[in-house]
Amino acid sequence: MNIEPKLQAIEQEYNETERKMADPKISSDPKELQLLGKKRAQLEPVVEKYREYKAALASISEARELIKSGDSELEALAREELDNLEPKIENFTRDLTLLLLPRDPNDEKSVVVEIRAGTGGDEATLFAADLFRMYTRFCERQRWKMEVMDSSTNTAGIGGFKEVVFRIDSKGAYSKMKYESGVHRVQRVPVTEASGRIHTSAATVAVLPEADEVEIDIKPEDLKIDTYRSSGAGGQHVNMTDSAVRITHLPTGIIVTCQDERSQIKNRARAMSYLRTKLYDYEQQKQISEQVAERRGMVGSGDRSERVRTYNFPQNRITDHRINLTLYKLEAYLDGDLYEMIDAMLLAEQTQKLQNLEG
Repeated sequence: MNIEPKLQAIEQEYNETERKMADPKISSDPKELQLLGKKRAQLEPVVEKYREYKAALASISEARELIKSGDSELEALAREELDNLEPKIENFTRDLTLLLLPRDPNDEKSVVVEIRAGTGGDEATLFAADLFRMYTRFCERQRWKMEVMDSSTNTAGIGGFKEVVFRIDSKGAYSKMKYESGVHRVQRVPVTEASGRIHTSAATVAVLPEADEVEIDIKPEDLKIDTYRSSGAGGQHVNMTDSAVRITHLPTGIIVTCQDERSQIKNRARAMSYLRTKLYDYEQQKQISEQVAERRGMVGSGDRSERVRTYNFPQNRITDHRINLTLYKLEAYLDGDLYEMIDAMLLAEQTQKLQNLEG
């Protein structure tokens, strides 16, 4: 597979992007400059590696010329240089091939995660809480900033979430969290089960790449904004004031709420950010629907109706059904040790993309 033409085109595109960023007309437009800056950041790893690769090839060519010089001392140095550089060319080629794989443009984004209890009644709400704790512990391990935006708890008094929405503020969060979208199934004896029978319950997880104002333009006339008293955590002060915010986007019917902060202003700002993210996801889901035949079966396809993972407590196992991987470390996994699964998912996705590239 000859990757040289693609690499040359990317380097040319990178140079053109830098030229545009230096143009005074563009540098005075913050939005355009921001978009160009993102584009340059995406191209830069490929260009830097390609330039290292070209420098190594130039050094190899120079060393081969020195071998022909007839100078025994220079020939010895040149052969030593070749012995050092030639094995690296294969590594450069492999690395560049991986860098040329189609990149998910959302990989560097922060995310909003929605967890909702599915089938299984009270046990499903408890499982939703377990998933929330699992992601909380993973964020702690990653040293990611995490904040709850909205939640609805089980009113039966046993704990659990009917729904919980939280934001992970960290560059690259989507690249690791995107594999979590879908239906998560649990098999265990519920605490509410007196006879000891194993039940199957489920919760859905949606991982949404966070959109910024440049990507989604929201017209004020398209919004209906309501305030109300919070029913969530936050203490007596929250429940006594109309601090919670509900925003309805009239053209799409999308509704977002935020009630975690005591300040109505802060809740409104968070709700607007959440709405941008939901609208960005709305457009993406439309594209996925249009490409469903092509994407069916792909790792990270974004199909949230797909059963992605089973957590079996009696057997101490987690199984990912997309890549047929089973790990026997349920306790550690639920404590946020997701690394082995994430690495396996990434490898499967890269392998799939390589096959598509070669095909």
